[in-house]
Amino acid sequence: MKKSKNQAEFVQWFGPLLDALRELGYSGKPKEVSERIAQNLELDEGFLDETLKSGGNRFHNQVAWARQYLIWEGLLDSSTRGTWKLTEKGKKTILTPEESKEIFLKWVEINQKIRKDKSKKEIIENQEEETPESAEVSAENNLLSVLKSLSPSGFENVCKELLREHGFEKVEVTGKSHDGGIDGFGVLELNPFVSFKVIFQCKRYEGAVSRAQVGDFRNAMIGRAEKGIILTTGSFSREAEKEASRDGAPPIELVDGKKLVEMFEKVELGLKPKVVYDVDFSYFSKFRE
Repeated sequence: MKKSKNQAEFVQWFGPLLDALRELGYSGKPKEVSERIAQNLELDEGFLDETLKSGGNRFHNQVAWARQYLIWEGLLDSSTRGTWKLTEKGKKTILTPEESKEIFLKWVEINQKIRKDKSKKEIIENQEEETPESAEVSAENNLLSVLKSLSPSGFENVCKELLREHGFEKVEVTGKSHDGGIDGFGVLELNPFVSFKVIFQCKRYEGAVSRAQVGDFRNAMIGRAEKGIILTTGSFSREAEKEASRDGAPPIELVDGKKLVEMFEKVELGLKPKVVYDVDFSYFSKFRE
């Protein structure tokens, strides 16, 4: 199958990759998965020997990209290093070429929203020559960019998960009603004897939340909760910060983009820690003599 202008060649391996892992007992090493796909589809030896500009094997790189898209779609588990493994959803999923194309286009669009410096065409072309690992590093997976690319309801729900991870209980999103600017509520227990109700508001912003918006949120909060939180991917104006801590008014916690990232990092929500090695030049210096 040759790629179209809007589709990468590796899309054709989505279904065969799932099939291969099922045959291998739901998991397998990268090379054995690629070999099983090649065997099942009786792929030409000449095609299997093709290389990338970097010198890597083109077919295996295509299968690795297929895996990456299936991870994003929740069909493969990425938690075990060096082993490709189906999720429960993946075990039951049989993909048609059309369904594979839909998954591909969905995630290309999501990646394009995150990497605003790249067009969809450039993203597809880069993926054909890069490995998933190198592309991930070059994109830097900026968390704020990812959060800004979510739908409004998606951002509210990921904030709900974040608050749960930070010890909040009974956290719920209010849905589309947005009663007085309230996006959700929860309970924070300080100790077995003291707990209080909290309401929160989620704003996917590029700019600054204003003083008036903080004031409006507080008005909606009064009589309904002891504490309010505004979480934003942007920032807060100085006047908004003053309004949040104004004397005689219920305090409101402000979580800007920087603090939001720190909260995700602290509980490793949606983030995978990565070990980075630096060369110890002092160790190798003795071998230069």
